[in-house]
Amino acid sequence: MNSWLLIKYLATAAVVVAVSEFARRNDKLGGLIAALPLVTLLTLIWLQLEQQPMDKIANHARYTFWYVLPTLPMFLLFPALLARLGFWPALLLSAVFAVLCFVAFAALMRRFGVELL
Repeated sequence: MNSWLLIKYLATAAVVVAVSEFARRNDKLGGLIAALPLVTLLTLIWLQLEQQPMDKIANHARYTFWYVLPTLPMFLLFPALLARLGFWPALLLSAVFAVLCFVAFAALMRRFGVELL
């Protein structure tokens, strides 16, 4: 593994660990930090530092926007299912629901000329 890839892994992992540590200490602050597009920002930085074409960087940001929208309902469903079903079933059902929302959203957006798949 080259050193640049190792730096990318470590920096990205540090973001995930930091978010989980903030969330462990303070629910609201953890949620706020988790909602920030930190991984996307890091990805945009990595693409820029790797001298990727501007259209590739712009496309990444654009698709991230479209992909986030249909996953948002998952964050409402998960807490509702958590107390009833427990962590793992609630997480699994919420993830499946997010995929279904994405597929439905992609079909809807296709009607408006936006290709997501």
